[in-house]
Amino acid sequence: MNDLETLKAEIKKLSARAMDAKMNLHDLSEELPINWQSILSVAQKAHDAFSQLEEKRAVLKSLESA
Repeated sequence: MNDLETLKAEIKKLSARAMDAKMNLHDLSEELPINWQSILSVAQKAHDAFSQLEEKRAVLKSLESA
């Protein structure tokens, strides 16, 4: 596999992880006030997942435009 294909596969995995984190945050919000103590940790995981995904998408965009 070349670097571009590897990066696309990594983005696919990160996208799935980000969507999972999004759903966890959504589920938590629907259950509030139950488990309110976990808001920060669940939100941080979602933030980190989307941050990583955005970084890799930027790398892909720069590689594709080069």
